[in-house]
Amino acid sequence: MTKDETKPVRIVVAGAGLIGREHIQRVLAIPGAELAGIVDTAPKAKDQADSLGVPYYPNFETMLEKDKPDGVVVALPNQVHFSAGMTLVRHGVPMLMEKPVCASVEEAYQLAEASEKAGVPILVGHHHRHNAVVQQAKGIIASGRLGKITAVNGLTWFLKPKEYFEGDFSWRREIGSGVVMQNLIHVVDDMRNLCGDIISLQASGSNAVRGFAVEDTVGIILRFQNGAIGTLAISDTVAAPWSWEMTSGELKWFPRTNESCYLIGGTKASLSLPRLELWHHGTDGHWFSPIHSDRSMMTDQDPHTLELKSDPHLTQMRHFCEVVRGTAKPLLDARGGARTLEATLAVLTAAETGGIVQLS
Repeated sequence: MTKDETKPVRIVVAGAGLIGREHIQRVLAIPGAELAGIVDTAPKAKDQADSLGVPYYPNFETMLEKDKPDGVVVALPNQVHFSAGMTLVRHGVPMLMEKPVCASVEEAYQLAEASEKAGVPILVGHHHRHNAVVQQAKGIIASGRLGKITAVNGLTWFLKPKEYFEGDFSWRREIGSGVVMQNLIHVVDDMRNLCGDIISLQASGSNAVRGFAVEDTVGIILRFQNGAIGTLAISDTVAAPWSWEMTSGELKWFPRTNESCYLIGGTKASLSLPRLELWHHGTDGHWFSPIHSDRSMMTDQDPHTLELKSDPHLTQMRHFCEVVRGTAKPLLDARGGARTLEATLAVLTAAETGGIVQLS
């Protein structure tokens, strides 16, 4: 059942931290959407709500007693995603759940089942899926121009500064806050989105640079359901230009490099992201033949700087409004988010045990 499209979609944002404030900006920027309130226990969130002229609620219970919005953005700490999600499912409120969908795989699948049974949609906030470059790459792969996908490589190297782990952020030194859950989860979802489900993986991790309780460098071997093999390397201790943050231009506070960080190889051609270079041997496909590079340029992209004119977070919020109205299904639902979480957490298990982890 679709909602009246002449009325604005009333959205409450739960969690007024860094990512919550980003979501608030997007709600305010979209015609047809209305910020219906802010939920957060922090006193400064009330100040923010007052400055925007919207209701403030200290918790979901207080909010739902007084108002039932059309949708809620859940940008709360990971450990409360499950309880928040189940509360909203019980009240029939669609949600945009920030990644990870839950803190554990068991919670994630339970939330997915509850969502499906109740018919309450959950959009999981892996915003790369709303990036125009990723969507065009997905279209190129689906067209068959690469042939059968056989090998995939993902590189995520960057250098986090000392202050990233100090003061109020010292929790980033602790178990559960390493480079896997902070950063690799995005890469894993990108791999699943572009290349299909992951059925098993191996990994090795190290904390040799900083010596914290969490990993700072990890190498992973993936096996995809379609038979392709993937290799991923991630480290937050390397001064390098090869990461989605540096190459995509999504986040303006990172320096932009004209490099690629993902390579997808097929029997006919290979594709780089985010440059969208298609490499092939021409019509005969022989390895002695000259290899060519075709650049897939986008109308949404500046041909000189490669900057995108669209904002993936804004595109995601527009999509969420469509999900709330009932005119679209979530691009990534709770079950898909659970699969991404399962594969990401399996990396930690594989690195600890040294064995192969099979995924459900």
